[in-house]
Amino acid sequence: MFKTALRNVLSHKGRLLMTMLAVVLGTAFVAGTLVFSDSVSTALKNSLSHNYDNVSVRVENSAAGEGRSAQDNNSDAKPLTDATLRQIRALPGTASAVGTVEGFAGISDANGNLVGGRGGTQGANFSPGADGTDTRYPMAQGSGPTTSTQIAVDQRTAQKNGFKVGDTLRVAVNGPVMQLTVSGIFTSDDPALSSGGSLVLFDTATAQRLYTAPGQYGWIDALAKPGTGQDALESQIGQVVPHSGNITLHTGASLTADAKQMVEDDSKNMKTALLFFAGVALFVGIFLISNTFTMLIAQRTRELALMRALGASRKQVRRSVLLEALLVGLTASLAGLGAGVGIGAALKAWAGSSGNLPGGGLTVTPSTVLITLLVGTVVTALAALFPALRASRVPPVAAMSSNDQPASQKSLVVRNSIGLVLAGLGVGVVLLGVSQGGSAGRMPVALGALLVMLGVFVLTPLLSRPIIAATGPLFRRLFGISGTLAKQNAIRNPRRTAATASALTIGVTLITALTVIGTSISTTITKQVTANMKADYAVSTQLGYPVSPQLLAQLKSAKGVTAVSAADSQYVTVNGTDLSLNGYDAGSFDQLVAPDLTQGTLDAFKQGQLLIDADHAKSLDATVGSTVKVAYPNGTSGTLTVGGVYPKSDLLGPALLSEQALRGHTLAPYYNVVLVKTDGGASSANEQALRDATGLNPLVKVQSQQQMVDQFNSLISMMLTILYALLGMAVLIAILGVVNTLAMSVFERKRELGMLRAVGLDRRGVKRMVRLESVVIAVFGAAMGVAIGTFLAWAANGLLKSSLSGLTTALPWGRLALFIALGATVGLLAALWPARRAARLDILGAIKTD
Repeated sequence: MFKTALRNVLSHKGRLLMTMLAVVLGTAFVAGTLVFSDSVSTALKNSLSHNYDNVSVRVENSAAGEGRSAQDNNSDAKPLTDATLRQIRALPGTASAVGTVEGFAGISDANGNLVGGRGGTQGANFSPGADGTDTRYPMAQGSGPTTSTQIAVDQRTAQKNGFKVGDTLRVAVNGPVMQLTVSGIFTSDDPALSSGGSLVLFDTATAQRLYTAPGQYGWIDALAKPGTGQDALESQIGQVVPHSGNITLHTGASLTADAKQMVEDDSKNMKTALLFFAGVALFVGIFLISNTFTMLIAQRTRELALMRALGASRKQVRRSVLLEALLVGLTASLAGLGAGVGIGAALKAWAGSSGNLPGGGLTVTPSTVLITLLVGTVVTALAALFPALRASRVPPVAAMSSNDQPASQKSLVVRNSIGLVLAGLGVGVVLLGVSQGGSAGRMPVALGALLVMLGVFVLTPLLSRPIIAATGPLFRRLFGISGTLAKQNAIRNPRRTAATASALTIGVTLITALTVIGTSISTTITKQVTANMKADYAVSTQLGYPVSPQLLAQLKSAKGVTAVSAADSQYVTVNGTDLSLNGYDAGSFDQLVAPDLTQGTLDAFKQGQLLIDADHAKSLDATVGSTVKVAYPNGTSGTLTVGGVYPKSDLLGPALLSEQALRGHTLAPYYNVVLVKTDGGASSANEQALRDATGLNPLVKVQSQQQMVDQFNSLISMMLTILYALLGMAVLIAILGVVNTLAMSVFERKRELGMLRAVGLDRRGVKRMVRLESVVIAVFGAAMGVAIGTFLAWAANGLLKSSLSGLTTALPWGRLALFIALGATVGLLAALWPARRAARLDILGAIKTD
């Protein structure tokens, strides 16, 4: 039977080409993902392995990274001071020790934009030894900073932006912009720099003033003397450092291990995401493979029946088909592995060219080879399982009959019954998950979605007949006899049509669901911004840092500004429940913010009364006119009258109170955004005036309403583009399925095509018939995908309502129509070669085909 299987593969290699190509594409996706993720992980790990070469023990102050106010809010927090550093240096096991201060530092380009992108630039302290150098940062040009007016820049950032020693740069940390002179340009093997980050150095005193407090450090790195182990030095340091929950000790070995584990975890997350899309591509390939083997077996009905008549058992026939599939799967998987290594190498080269990845070779592990070959072979064998079972059931008497072995009525009834149960159960589970909402509904919705998909796939043969048949009058009117024949061919074998269309349905379903979800979120955000915000501009800072009072004063003085108010974000306790509250200036509130009050009036806000969203009003059992007990951040307490209720809004937050009523009850203001109204509305001149008022501060982000919406929409578009690209492989395999089905269908219908040509159907008519058949199948698959994807997106939006208030499902009708139109285009393109082949058949040779 092995010889028989090998002979069949070699004799049908042309017809199996598309199947092999589908396996190659799917396994190449898997192999490329594994090679790329393993290579990235190895490169980062190798880079990190040297990051702590000069660190035996690190003493870290976790409170220092939370800002200068962290220790004020935590009386138990202890700082790492110059005295602590001297004590560590004096220990018998210490060879050297250096204190480090680090945080965000934004460098401005000539236009006031942040260099290095959001969060790409870090600042640290230059800590020279007795010789005036810091071994961590060797100077390639100039010298390290020694005063508060100097700064050093890493070599990569300097070269990329044209910075030179002696240049004056605008730098901001969390406040007004500083004018600093570049004293030096340094090199560093810090992986953050080799991965695309940037670093600037201040003198230690300036860095402490900016990031911690005078004389305090974020962490201290100690290097052990020869003969002293890391654990021994850690024990010695533990005797002299402050004993507090915010002070932690780590050995260099544990830091390296933790860093490598973090890289491993991030790599796993990326690998899992990419493998999901590879799995989708392979799943689509199953339809193509199963369809191909089903058609090959149908064409070999007499051959298989004769084998049975000559003594071959069902088991032997089944085994020959499965061996054939295994040979195809193994051969295609080997090719896919080679293609995947090339894909991984290309992706790594692309990532490395952007400067965001340390250098290193390609990593191809034995597990990658084994997984790729195993996945491709097993998927092919599984896809051929049912065709193999069907082949083993061909009775010997079929050798004397026609090749056509239509499915029995009983089998179709059983299939349709199973499909109806699966689809109905899936819809019910999805509705149950939506009714539960939030995280509780995720698993039911996911399970229901899977059941719906499986149910629809099983029902597709039943659905294809009436839906495609409904196009008959239109096709007959537009395309005459070619249209009628195309419709009849499409519904002649509903199983084959279903398998071909379902492959395309999967990709379109996912694309549609993602598109509808993205459109719904974007529409909701746009509505909130335009409905609740009357201000022309929202001014904030990078990385979520609060706006400093100095910046607020600068904005108020900007040319053309008519109203300004910062949103003072505070946490209070209302009737025993924690509540986030935004404080606005009462005098300018009605010019900047427009809450859609369902109860009360805006005058109540000016009178110092509380405005609260409907959800929290319900949970607190509060209505307009009722009073609530409030505990403020500074420990004071009092009562507030509820003056208005508005629908839940992510833009406004849970509650609003005038800054005048809030004043005196907080430890310090926390301005997360400043709303600005300008004379003449949003314009390039007014925007530039605001930026000029801040000294072109790279930390400041000035956005109009439209810019806020555009920025969010661009993020949605970017995410969708990436996801579309990842799903492109699945769609390509689905297209190959259409090509393969049509090509083999043309081969099956040689005699029929010859008869049609003989009775007068010209070559153009044959081409049109095959193309229309392909278009009908592709449009049917795309339409099903749009319908299922829309339903699943509605369910997902139901779960997201708890995270995004006011979320409703918005249908992008234009895009949905485009997806169906693209389906028609796919069908038309996929039919070009089969149609050409059908039109070129020799009439007499085709009629004589057995």
